[in-house]
Amino acid sequence: MTAVAEPTAFARQLKHWRTLRRISQLDLAISADTSQRYLSFLEQGRSRPGRTMVVRLAESLGLSLRERNGLLLAAGFAPIFPESTLETPELAPVKAALDRILDGHMPYPAVVVRPYGILVGANAAFDVLTEGSAPELLAPPVNVLRLALHPRGLARRVLNLPEWGRHVTESLRNRALRSPDPELDAFIAELESYLPEADPGPDHLGFAVPLRLRSDEGELRLITTVTSFATALDITLSELHLEAFLPADEHTAEILRRRRR
Repeated sequence: MTAVAEPTAFARQLKHWRTLRRISQLDLAISADTSQRYLSFLEQGRSRPGRTMVVRLAESLGLSLRERNGLLLAAGFAPIFPESTLETPELAPVKAALDRILDGHMPYPAVVVRPYGILVGANAAFDVLTEGSAPELLAPPVNVLRLALHPRGLARRVLNLPEWGRHVTESLRNRALRSPDPELDAFIAELESYLPEADPGPDHLGFAVPLRLRSDEGELRLITTVTSFATALDITLSELHLEAFLPADEHTAEILRRRRR
């Protein structure tokens, strides 16, 4: 008789992530510096990996630090990546650096957010994006994505809401494809429910979809850049990103400079 091993939690997670990433056993084995035979045994639950192998596999699969900790736990090991808060002394230099970046981006808006758009910090120019928004959308913790697309938030002033709004939700959908999460799926569905049907033609600058924003001073056209900490070893830090808005034309730049003066 042949005994068949029951797949362990680690085996199921490993196969799940490999299938989700569309990586063959051979390619993953080569990337993790092991053999395809051994990887097959791991996915069947016939072998138990060491901690170093779990870390190598997680890195090869491109998992986030939070997901790597989850894979380590499934294999029976303690997590190795800490999760701090920005108030801890260890992250004080990071918080100070973020504050300097936010201030240095003036007179243009910039924000620091956690996953799902939870606001961590913003500079004084952020008020150009909050004007006229309902008070409940500005109550902490502020969700900048909900604020942006909600009919009682920024959306009422966005001239190209169908195109720009779907640019926002598509970015979230791409994240959900890499890291499935029912909570994220529900949030995406909520945001998409706020958006009208897209117009037939794309509204873009030739290189990016701008945010076309109505203001008392005239139309503002803004493009965005996103910055993250590429070498972070702390979960909190790895999940932060800074979104900076830049003027897409001199007219917008002058309005924003004048507002600060």
